[in-house]
Amino acid sequence: MRPLSFVVGTGRSGSTVLSRIINLHPEALSLNELVNSLSGADMLPARPLGGREFWGILAEPNHAYDGLLRAGASIEEFLYPKNPGRYTPETGIPALSMMVLPHLTDDPDGLLDWLESQIRAWPVRPADQHYRQLFDVLCERFDRAVVIERSGYSLKSVPALRKAFPEARFVHSFRHGPDCALSMSRHPGFRMISLVSQILEAAGVESPAELTEDHVARLPEDLAELVRHGFSPDLVVRSEVPPHQLGKVWSQAITEGTRHLNELPEDRHMALGYEQLLDAPERELTRLAEFTGLTPTPEWLAASRELLDNGRRGGSRRLPADQLRALEASCAPGMRILAGV
Repeated sequence: MRPLSFVVGTGRSGSTVLSRIINLHPEALSLNELVNSLSGADMLPARPLGGREFWGILAEPNHAYDGLLRAGASIEEFLYPKNPGRYTPETGIPALSMMVLPHLTDDPDGLLDWLESQIRAWPVRPADQHYRQLFDVLCERFDRAVVIERSGYSLKSVPALRKAFPEARFVHSFRHGPDCALSMSRHPGFRMISLVSQILEAAGVESPAELTEDHVARLPEDLAELVRHGFSPDLVVRSEVPPHQLGKVWSQAITEGTRHLNELPEDRHMALGYEQLLDAPERELTRLAEFTGLTPTPEWLAASRELLDNGRRGGSRRLPADQLRALEASCAPGMRILAGV
């Protein structure tokens, strides 16, 4: 069985460059944002399914992502629109094409067609077996031996991934909380997450499906407007969310995510801090390679260093003092947990 690892985190933690670094390694199949790409679908159904149904999970467009693009959002993680092919946000971009396939090839449409010709004929079996064969055929096509999936905002997925892939290892990619939350506040996807969280908290419910007209009537007008319009991507893109609100999202993700990770055997998870990676790239990337089953060659380490940008740290310290205090306070629960990692 091929070594399999998942790089998980809160998002905006420097993990995107980590996918690029992993993709440089000649032994690694770098699956960039596979888990997030399939967030609009039931990625791991409990029932057995055939190849046609499995292909539907991979190819069905993520309508939330297409909606953000139609609303004019500029999202660096969305790779397909930067080198557009036959699909558009208006027609729907296949989930696998948005971020996964363009990371692997300059011809994502061609790779999508090839995968469809393979997968639709696969037999009925559990979903995890389909994913393992997907990993195998991609490794064979690209001559890779080690599978590493990396998605932002994926800490919440650890229990489901652990259940489906009990042999997998997990890398927790994290970043200084206030810097991470500030970056989140500038990202439309994370603004959506924060706004939904605020609405549910104000209404006292756990799911948008539970909201009633009475709940909406009691919400602040800016939040009520979002609900009335069905979380319109246009409204989300135009909304401004204070950084401290994203600090709450970050702390909650760290709190819940580290609890999930700590339930794993010690040899099945490791922590990788973004600031530590910037300070000592050879040491930290060697740790990552040895943990995931890669060979930390001098050539790979040297090429990886070129991708790291020290200018991305410390952004929160440039905020006005009152905003920084509020942000640090909202991040404090998560920061206390990371102090023990």
